[in-house]
Amino acid sequence: MSGKLRVVLIILGVLILLVLVAPFLIPVNQFRPTIEEKASAALGRKVQVGNLSLSLLGGSLSAENLSIGDDPQFSSAPFLTAKSLKVGVEMIPLIFSKTVNVTDITIDSPQVTLVRNPSGQWNYSSLGGSSAKPSSTAGPTPTPPAGSTATPPAPSSSSVNFSVKKLDLKDGRIILGSTNSQKHSTYDHVNVTASDVSLTSKFPVNVTADLPAGGKFMLEGNVGPVDQADASLTPLEAKLQISSLNLATTGLLDPSLGLGGIVDLDGTLASQNGEAETKGDVKLSKALLIAGGAPAGVPVTVNFQTKYDLRKNAGVLDRSTLKIGSAAATLQGTYESGSEATVVNIKLDAKNMPAKDLEAFLPALAINIPKGASLQAGTLNADLNLVGPTNKLVTTGTVGFFNGKLAGFDLGSKMSAISSLGGIKTGKDLDIEKLTTNLRMAPDGLRADDFDAVVPTLGTLTGAGTVDAKNDLDFKMFATLTGSTGGVATVIKGERIPFLIQGTTADPKFVPDVKGLAGAMLKSRLGSLISPGSSSQQGANPLSGLGGLFKKKKP
Repeated sequence: MSGKLRVVLIILGVLILLVLVAPFLIPVNQFRPTIEEKASAALGRKVQVGNLSLSLLGGSLSAENLSIGDDPQFSSAPFLTAKSLKVGVEMIPLIFSKTVNVTDITIDSPQVTLVRNPSGQWNYSSLGGSSAKPSSTAGPTPTPPAGSTATPPAPSSSSVNFSVKKLDLKDGRIILGSTNSQKHSTYDHVNVTASDVSLTSKFPVNVTADLPAGGKFMLEGNVGPVDQADASLTPLEAKLQISSLNLATTGLLDPSLGLGGIVDLDGTLASQNGEAETKGDVKLSKALLIAGGAPAGVPVTVNFQTKYDLRKNAGVLDRSTLKIGSAAATLQGTYESGSEATVVNIKLDAKNMPAKDLEAFLPALAINIPKGASLQAGTLNADLNLVGPTNKLVTTGTVGFFNGKLAGFDLGSKMSAISSLGGIKTGKDLDIEKLTTNLRMAPDGLRADDFDAVVPTLGTLTGAGTVDAKNDLDFKMFATLTGSTGGVATVIKGERIPFLIQGTTADPKFVPDVKGLAGAMLKSRLGSLISPGSSSQQGANPLSGLGGLFKKKKP
C-alpha cells in the first residue's frame, strides 16, 4: 500500500470517528437554554424543549418534545405541543465557536389550540408581541465602522429578529373552540411549509389540512411582516380553497338546530392595515336552512366580495350574486363575528326567478311540493331580510309567485272534503295567477301572513298559517269564489268560505272550518234577507245551507 493511500485512509477513518464520536463529546444540551430563550423572546410565549441530540451527518439538533405556552388571558395549558422538534444548524460554527445558526426547523405532529374569547379576540393574536415592544432604556444599536468585520452586539430580547430558512409543521392537528363553550372542532393532518421566515419581512407560506368529516383546506401565498402588536393583523395575500366542508361539523353551528350543508370555496384573501378583503365563488350543496327541512337537491352558488375590519370584528358584504340554476338574486349587507356566532344583517332581492329551477331547493326551507306534483311554470319575486346570529337566523319579508302552474295537483279533489266547495272542478293541474305572502322563516319553522292567492278556476284564497319544524301545516284560510258551486250546501259567488289546511307540506289536508263556516253562512243568509233587491233569496231558510254540512253523501 502506497504512503499516499495510507494517509487518505487514515484521514477518512479520523473523519468517520469524529462523526460517530463528536455527538457524544459535544454537550448539545447546553444550547437548550439559549434556544428556549431566543424562541421565547421571539414569540412572546414561554417555549420549552426536551432532551437535545445532535446529528453531524444531518446537520441538525433534535428535541424530544416541544411546548409553547398560551396567552395567560386564555389558558394555562400549552398553545402548541409537538412530539419532536428538529432544528437544522450550521455545523462549523456550532463545533468550533459554539454558535447556533438555524437553517431550518421541522416540527413533527404538532397540536395547536385556537381559542376565541367573547369579544372576538384569538389567543394567537399576542404571538410575537413581546418582541415588538422596544426597551425604554436601550439606546440605538451602534453601527460598526466602515470596513470593520466586528460583529455588532447581540440584540436584546425586546428586539429579537427570529429568522429561519425553512419551517415545516408536519401532520399536525388544530383544535378550534371558544372560551365560553366546551364545544370544539378538530382539523387533522395539518401541514405548514414556509421559507425565509422572518418576523420583520414578507415570506411565502403554504397550509393544507383535512377538514372535520372530510374535505380539504388549502392556503397558499405570502405573509408578513408580523404585526408585533397583534399577530392577527399581520398582512396576508393568499389563494384560498376549501372543498367539501361540512357546516354541521365546524363547531360554529348548534347541532340541535339541524342546520347544515357542504361548502366549496375558491377565492382570494388580502389583508392589510387591519382590513381583510375576500372575494371569489362559494357553492353550498345539500343546504339545510330550517330545522325539519330536508337537504336541498340542487346547490346554491354565490359570487361574493366582502371587506372585514379585523379590529372591530365586523364586515360588509358588497353586492353579490346568488344563483340556483338559472334563478338569480342579489345579496348585500353587514355582519359581525365578535360574539359566539356571527351576526348578520343581509338583504336578499330576487326578481323573476324561474320557479322550476327553485323546486329542488325548497326542501331546505322546509317547503315541500305536494307529493306527485311539480312546478312547471311561474316566476318568483322575493324581498327578504336575513337578521340575527347564523345559528338562529330569522328571515322576514315578502314573497310573490306569478303565472305559475302546479302540475299533478287537483285542488278540486283535495277540497271535495269541504261540502260547500264540493262542486269545484280544477283539473289535474293547478294554475295560479298570483300568490303573495309576508314570510317569516326561523329555525323553528315558517309563518306566512297575509296569504293571498288568485286561482282562476276557483277564486281567491286568503289567510295565514305556519309550517313547523316537523313540516306540519296549520293554516286558517278563506275561499272567495268566482262562481256558484253545486255542492251539498250551495255557495253563491262572492261568499267567503272558511277552511283549514292541515297535514304536511307533502300531503296537505283541506278540512272544513265548521265553526267559521257556520258563522259565515249564517251571516251571508241573514244579509241576503234584509238586503234590498234580493227577492230571489228572501224566501230562503238561513239555516238550510248549514244542514248540508252534516249530511252524509249518498252512495
